[in-house]
Amino acid sequence: MDKTDRYARRFGTVLNYIERHLDQPLSVEQLSRVAHFSPFHFHRQFSAYLGVSVARYISLQRLRRASYWLAFQPQRAITAIALDCGFDNPESFSRAFRQALGQSPSEFRRRPDWAGWHARMTPPVSERMEEMEVKIVTVAPVMVAALEHQGPPERVNDSALRFIEWRKASGLSPIASSQTYGIAYDNPETVEPERFRFDICGSVAAPVPSNPQGVVTKQIPGGRCAVVRHQGSHHQLGESVWYLYRSWLPASGETPRDFPVYFHYLNLASDTPEHLLLTDVYLPLR
Repeated sequence: MDKTDRYARRFGTVLNYIERHLDQPLSVEQLSRVAHFSPFHFHRQFSAYLGVSVARYISLQRLRRASYWLAFQPQRAITAIALDCGFDNPESFSRAFRQALGQSPSEFRRRPDWAGWHARMTPPVSERMEEMEVKIVTVAPVMVAALEHQGPPERVNDSALRFIEWRKASGLSPIASSQTYGIAYDNPETVEPERFRFDICGSVAAPVPSNPQGVVTKQIPGGRCAVVRHQGSHHQLGESVWYLYRSWLPASGETPRDFPVYFHYLNLASDTPEHLLLTDVYLPLR
């Protein structure tokens, strides 16, 4: 392991520690001890490495966790969310949440403004992907229940909530055991926002009956694929897609198949620290 890897591992230890202790007080001195860095320099090292101060990073992670729990875990009381995310009381939580996101926690729970959320909660951790391991695999076809999203990319989470509603109501694609996929028909950086198409999918064993949420049956075809594992924010998946097209594909001699890039989400953003999210990105090949 070279010096760069050791340095990255020490920061990885700090980020893991923060995620495990968001419900507790966290100080620069405490975190510097976790990283085995001098407390005199740790704040500057952290800011230089992640592009954001220690306090700002912790605040963002607390608010990010709270926003996911508010939207995707409606059974959790707002008071419990406030305390479990490290706020002293519901009032301080509500002030911080409104200041950061422009909505109160209860307003966000009723009607989350995902567009504003994306604008304000840009992940501070930059992905360092100078070289990525790409494998060529042969996959079997997968029958999926799909909710077809068309519209601005930042509204995909609204569609995800509707898909989760269908999952819970039908029981046909249980979150705990079904595989979760996303199919990206368009590049959000080049297509007009209203024309952006993205399918939110869960594997199923049989065709999906008609339902009020509009979930339909589709199939992810089998065949050869290039696959790369992305670790980190779902909002930065485009960087891994870009790597496949820009760096890997021209040198590989391979030709893409007539099916869009798709994602296999190995864990879920609602209950996983952002820097530990794992997603396999598939580029279908001929």
